Amino acid sequence: MTVTIVGSQLGDEGKGGVVDLYGDAADVVARYQGGDNAGHTVVHDGTKYKLSLVPSGAVRGKVGVLGNGCVVNLRTLFDELNTLREKGLDPDVRVAERAHAILPFHRVLDGIEEDVKSESDQEVGTTGRGIGPTYEDKAGRRGVRIGDLLDPDVLRDRLEYVVPQKRALVEEVYGIDVDDLDDPDAFDVEALFEEFREFGERLEAENMTVNAGSFLSKAIDDGQNVMFEGAQGTLIDIDHGNYPYVTSSNPTAGGAATGTGLSPGVVGDGEIIGIVKAYLTRVGSGPLPTELGGVAGDTPGYDEETEGRNEELATYIRDEGGEYGTVTGRPRRVGWLDLPMLRHASRANGFTGLAVNHIDVLAGLDEVKVGHAYELDGEEVRTIPSTTEEWGRCEAKFKAFDGWPEVDWSEVAEEGYEAIPENARTYLEYVSDELDAPIYAVGVGPGRGETVVVENPYE
Repeated sequence: MTVTIVGSQLGDEGKGGVVDLYGDAADVVARYQGGDNAGHTVVHDGTKYKLSLVPSGAVRGKVGVLGNGCVVNLRTLFDELNTLREKGLDPDVRVAERAHAILPFHRVLDGIEEDVKSESDQEVGTTGRGIGPTYEDKAGRRGVRIGDLLDPDVLRDRLEYVVPQKRALVEEVYGIDVDDLDDPDAFDVEALFEEFREFGERLEAENMTVNAGSFLSKAIDDGQNVMFEGAQGTLIDIDHGNYPYVTSSNPTAGGAATGTGLSPGVVGDGEIIGIVKAYLTRVGSGPLPTELGGVAGDTPGYDEETEGRNEELATYIRDEGGEYGTVTGRPRRVGWLDLPMLRHASRANGFTGLAVNHIDVLAGLDEVKVGHAYELDGEEVRTIPSTTEEWGRCEAKFKAFDGWPEVDWSEVAEEGYEAIPENARTYLEYVSDELDAPIYAVGVGPGRGETVVVENPYE
């Protein structure tokens, strides 16, 4: 049995909490794409764990796998494992030998390229973790894979090929002297060889490397339950998101196949759960038609007074929901729920169920809005256009719902779905009907016990 957890929006939907929620029935939790740019927070026994690379299930003693679709910052990986062990946990994390390693020069280049793009207002808003440059080298067939670290001769050959190219890029294209950088060793073959040879020795000594497809296939054949954990969200998928304001991999359900070495049939035969935040947030640049505050003042029909109210409401939701990036600490942009976005995500992923988080954050508002459709060039549009430029011209057409009261959400979690305030249930059922997918869970607080479980996908 497999369950795939997919972000339906722009990331930050609370995927880690849902992995944690259903994790008891899973034996293995595998991440299939992304790197340490994907922060997730898990609360376990009153302790909050902020992870950016280790799969969420590792907190609960599940086997964690970083699949071949991931890019792995080994400094981050071992730092997180060490921290978990210091807190008394014993995480079992395996890394695909076909996954690519993030090297220090990738992070340096990420920062340089964003700075250059910012001069012409084309910056993407990356986390600066070197994710994009690593995927570039993967596609350019000059990357260093985790398996390469296990053979010193292969590792040296890879570094001697790629490092001079990166040094030339910095010095000859960007006009920067490598020796003036904060980390000149990032472009030194010997320094990189020594550091990553030691990483390879540790990976081997701790028996951490695997052929991901074979490892996961055997687990399934042995009757184990496997969960696939996506990072980020559908709208920053490099193929299905609002390009170029996207990540460099495929967070959509199809990525679970290519990023683990299992067939699409294995993924498709299981459950695919779309994680929905009851409102909308994003970190970084790009269109956000339902945005409150910020660029809302540039939207036709908004006046200064309205913009001020929207900004105040955005700040309220941001603070109530703790909407600051797990990895970066950056305040997230806030908007109302966007149904055209969710319809696009549902089609691209094939959701068999939905987990809607953070309805408690909206409690106490007199009115809750949803972007039901867009207007683009005088016509109604029910899904996002293919180009970012067209999406940026879309004006949200809102549907209003009566708000719901603040209640004791812990009691609601104990009593079940019918204890959710009636107006909130109306809101949830509207989303379910529009996406033709049942509600599996409703998040009413940050803790694992603060979730109303309607359906367990493993049963």
